[in-house]
Amino acid sequence: MESSAENRSPQFVVPGLVLALVLALAPAARAQTIDDGLMVPGKALFTGVLYGHGSWTEYWEGERKRENGNVGDVSTAAVVWMGNYGLTSRINLIAMLPYVSTEASAGTLHGQSGVQDLTLAAKGRLFTRGGFDGFAVVSYGFPVTDYTPDLLPLSIGLHSERFSTRLTSQYRFGPGLFADATAAYTWRGNVTLDRSAYYTNGQLFLSDQVEMPDLFDYTVRAGFMNRSWMVPVSFYQQTTRGGADIRRQDMPFVSNKMDFSSLELMVMYTLPRPADLALRASVTKTLTGRNVGDSTAFGAGLMYTFRFSR
Repeated sequence: MESSAENRSPQFVVPGLVLALVLALAPAARAQTIDDGLMVPGKALFTGVLYGHGSWTEYWEGERKRENGNVGDVSTAAVVWMGNYGLTSRINLIAMLPYVSTEASAGTLHGQSGVQDLTLAAKGRLFTRGGFDGFAVVSYGFPVTDYTPDLLPLSIGLHSERFSTRLTSQYRFGPGLFADATAAYTWRGNVTLDRSAYYTNGQLFLSDQVEMPDLFDYTVRAGFMNRSWMVPVSFYQQTTRGGADIRRQDMPFVSNKMDFSSLELMVMYTLPRPADLALRASVTKTLTGRNVGDSTAFGAGLMYTFRFSR
């Protein structure tokens, strides 16, 4: 059984804000229909704009939670365009491009703003058996502007190329109930700094090239879905495969370990008229972290499905 795009909105998540970065988002752009258990029908385009805003005053410096009066309240806002085109009923092509701005309520650091990273992905349905569906996704992300990654926590991104592989499964049971699980591994390319030396993990490097640790993440989700409503609750966990902690009383560094878990509640409603217009809202709270901000994020979106064939 194929699920239509109008039954589900993509998820715009800014979990933990990762020291005020949009990871998709960054990233990881990990939602935006990349990590869910549904497909856009063939010859249809599911597209729209998503907005997210989050902030934090406390963050984890390594495993130690603290505040920093030099930055005060750090906030991140993002406006994200995304599109998901159904090449066939079994293959979707996905793109996402965010505009990000950051701001600190105290100190001398100026907030940053600009277009961040373009994410491109291909998603395929592997099988459908009974109530089970299986999917595989490959995605590639790269910076499209020359923003600086070396001003954390106010940089708008990490300016690293990323390649990810993902597997997702979904099970539908009962009237409108579903549960799914997804996991991905992300390889990240080197980051080039605008300086000839840096210090991290107890070592001085006489280079402008920073080797970035890879990422592993997984999400488990359960909720209710019918033709008008979708209300899922999602638990997300990210683990960095290497990297050092933030040094005491120091700024974060691009290759720091950034581990966190978060919980998200999302509500999406498809209007009866026009029939292919969907509204969504979400709230995300960081639960645990390491070298990330203890943030609360809110999101809203407006999505529409263009059907080029009936």
